[in-house]
Amino acid sequence: MSDVDDLTDAVLTASRLLIAVSARSLAAVEETLTLPQLRMVVLLDSRGPMKLTALADLLEVNPSTAKRMIDRLITSDMVGREPNPATKREIVVAVTEQGRRVVGEVMARRRAEISRIVARMPEHLRHGLVEALTAFTEAGGEPRWSARDESPERARDHAEVD
Repeated sequence: MSDVDDLTDAVLTASRLLIAVSARSLAAVEETLTLPQLRMVVLLDSRGPMKLTALADLLEVNPSTAKRMIDRLITSDMVGREPNPATKREIVVAVTEQGRRVVGEVMARRRAEISRIVARMPEHLRHGLVEALTAFTEAGGEPRWSARDESPERARDHAEVD
């Protein structure tokens, strides 16, 4: 078995754990959201308002699928439609205050549970995990986020509307 195969298996196993942590964190909030819906709200919270097509591209879904998700999230007051601040002609999708609250609560719960898991790891392995996961997320195109130095609001202030 190659290094790539071993690493792929390890990441897949770790992803099961992370999905379980995400699901438990989401279940603990009072809102009824699916993980894909939460992902959409998190993207809007971290990257700022964007056009439906850009959001669909980021989620790797068809625009019609993204539109259905947006419609459901509008009904639950997680997101809303607003004029594009850059052009004033187009409509973009943006997270609402309710959506920001839910993202903050879910992320805080996830962070706490992941911190407990990391604390149980042997200390000498933690540094390598930081480097490996940073490289992994960069290779996957996921923007860096840390509760310690950058809030989603601050990241949003620096993002442009797609």
